[in-house]
Amino acid sequence: MPRSSRWVSHRTPSKIKKLILFLLVAFVFYLYRYPSSPSTVEQSSSSIYNISVKDIEGKDVSLSKFTGKVLLIVNVASKCGLTHGNYKEMNILYAKYKTQGFEILAFPCNQFGSQEPGSNMEIKETVCNIFKAEFPIFDKIEVNGKNTSPLYNFLKEQKGGLFGDAIKWNFAKFLVDRQGNVVDRYAPTTSPLEIEKDIVKLLASA
Repeated sequence: MPRSSRWVSHRTPSKIKKLILFLLVAFVFYLYRYPSSPSTVEQSSSSIYNISVKDIEGKDVSLSKFTGKVLLIVNVASKCGLTHGNYKEMNILYAKYKTQGFEILAFPCNQFGSQEPGSNMEIKETVCNIFKAEFPIFDKIEVNGKNTSPLYNFLKEQKGGLFGDAIKWNFAKFLVDRQGNVVDRYAPTTSPLEIEKDIVKLLASA
């Protein structure tokens, strides 16, 4: 066997083992940092329409305002590698379907890499002026841990994720039907346009 082939055959399994070990350690650390809490689930609302949130200006908003609409709920950040692509595609979806009963609810969150560090007013200026978002932007919240917002307690209870219920990164997405049911959850790396067919299906339902 050529020397180069022997080197690959001996080295590759070692690198794979190290990668697997690293992923396991990272996953254990994540579970330690954001453990699931039974008390949190007990406090979750029975309906998304019973939950109130605050808008980007700090005013109370009842989610009952969105009764009968299809909702895409996203935890957003302004300085993430996923930011530009997600805002661009969310703008496309919103422009295309907002008159058909579709809403995007964006919740800034600074828990992942500190990538949403600004004040609410700074976030609003960035989102509206740079990313040209026209859909509602809400108060900065936490989506994991002891200070998780009631909305995200509810969403995670309704649709758990892979390797635990915790939100894994910026731009995780939840899709809610016209009756307020959380029908699907998508990973941060799932682009908004990949969800379009699911949105169209829900918009077509009574």
